[in-house]
Amino acid sequence: MSEAVQQEKKQWRVAVLANIKDENQARPADVPPDAYADFDHIDTIKSIQAAIETDGHETVFIAADEDLPYALKKYQPDICFNIAEGLGGDAREAQVPSLLEMLKTPYTGSRVLTNAIALDKTLTKRIWRDRNLPVGSFQEFIYGDERLRPELKFPLFVKPSSEGTGMGVDMKARVENEADLRERANYIIQTYKQPALVEKYLPGREFTVGQIGRPDAKRFSRHPEWYAKDGFHRLAILELNTAKSATPGIYSHAAKAQQLGEDGAPEYLCPADVDEKLAKKMRRLALRAHRLLGALDVSRVDIRLDSDENPCLIEINPLPGLTPGYSDLCIQAAADGITYEDLILEILYLAAGRWGLLKPRD
Repeated sequence: MSEAVQQEKKQWRVAVLANIKDENQARPADVPPDAYADFDHIDTIKSIQAAIETDGHETVFIAADEDLPYALKKYQPDICFNIAEGLGGDAREAQVPSLLEMLKTPYTGSRVLTNAIALDKTLTKRIWRDRNLPVGSFQEFIYGDERLRPELKFPLFVKPSSEGTGMGVDMKARVENEADLRERANYIIQTYKQPALVEKYLPGREFTVGQIGRPDAKRFSRHPEWYAKDGFHRLAILELNTAKSATPGIYSHAAKAQQLGEDGAPEYLCPADVDEKLAKKMRRLALRAHRLLGALDVSRVDIRLDSDENPCLIEINPLPGLTPGYSDLCIQAAADGITYEDLILEILYLAAGRWGLLKPRD
């Protein structure tokens, strides 16, 4: 780390907060078949801890469960590296940030409101649409029998309004007629206990666009040379080719669950082969989407092209996966020559700067 950015403490106590995926865990009868899909494997936690410890910090993993408040008070971390998904209910990804705010404990990434809004895909689309960002036509079904808006023409795409990791998305997500729409919307509402988001089906290529930084990033970064004048680093664009995946043409949970190169896995093409004009447009849209929702330090925005090859925003993830060599953001960073250790430490140090744990460069 540059001498121009100095820690006020020689070593931080860093708590890595996450929900752990247990393949042997019994699934209650009243939860969806893909419940807990966005929880992390313990190997991911260990990788994050190892990356943080390369810079001399002490780490501990604390499960983001009902005992989290007591564990935090016992360990008293200087800062938390948060990748917790929450334990269900409304705005679950905001649960841990809310607790940390109440305890006045610094943490990485976006804060409460951004995490709450971003998980609600319908609300996110409304905000973007009202600020003139391109989104496909959409409608939220709360009961399942709502009259379909006239601008929505088949085929349509149906998914839960507030889930991630492809949950609730399979080959039946694309519907071709009224009967299939009603059946799928009611399935989502009943199974996931939340509204169904019905969207115009976008037939074009699919991309994910990541960014790290903020306007004052250079003052706290370990690598100020990464950042443009506006304080952001646009990561390499990744294209998701699902043509030969477990669910051809659909980026589903089943496809996402496959390891890179396995049968049924999508192709992750990074850097994506796109012309510079389209790349610039997607990066501009992704950054504006990030800023409109108040995202901090890191996010990943999913984009799909319509029938005229115009980019449309699908959703934003301010809490992107961080499994080395597998998660989209990690693949994008690697394509830019950013090591996993540097990516994790950058997220940590940008947050530390916001919370007053670092002295900024002059």
